[in-house]
Amino acid sequence: MVIEVHLTHPQPRAVRRAAELLAAGGIVIYPTDTVYGLGCSVHDKNAIERIHFVKRQREDRPFSFICSDLTHISEYAIVSNPAFKIMKRLIPGPYTFILPAGRMTQFPKILVSRRRTVGIRVPDSPVAQALVRELGNPILSTSVTTEEGELLNDPERIRERFLNTVDLILDGGPLLSEPSTVLDLTGDTPVVVRNGAGDVSWLAL
Repeated sequence: MVIEVHLTHPQPRAVRRAAELLAAGGIVIYPTDTVYGLGCSVHDKNAIERIHFVKRQREDRPFSFICSDLTHISEYAIVSNPAFKIMKRLIPGPYTFILPAGRMTQFPKILVSRRRTVGIRVPDSPVAQALVRELGNPILSTSVTTEEGELLNDPERIRERFLNTVDLILDGGPLLSEPSTVLDLTGDTPVVVRNGAGDVSWLAL
């Protein structure tokens, strides 16, 4: 199923339909502020296993969580005062933050890395934020790529590759071809793990 969605003013009906599918254990492709994400509810182990199968990704490489705000993040990760200041400055935006895992009793252990860390995102995307709010909990998410690792941001190519694999594609048109910047905030100072769409020049100040 494919539903067209407006990037800045997402149609409530489209968001509601996507959230219903996620709540029922479905997997959905949706636009973010950087690339298209492939996501499911963090509480559904079967859906998580489906995404691992679709991505052909090892289970020891956890995906990131899409959250709606800082309050949401504190439910799933440990946020130090220095990390809070950095995140408050940068979200919503094109960043993924690696943080120490919080109490993970509310969802599968498969979401936690061997380092006991989690990846958190709050994208500057009305579609992604509306989807999380409608669902009521974070979305496990990974970028939409080919098996060779090529990012797919053209909806036509995404349809060709995933239409018969996922439950819904929210088509927001072509997006940027650059993923989020990944910042490790588990230590005393932030470390750039991956350079992406988010500016990191402020780290040199």
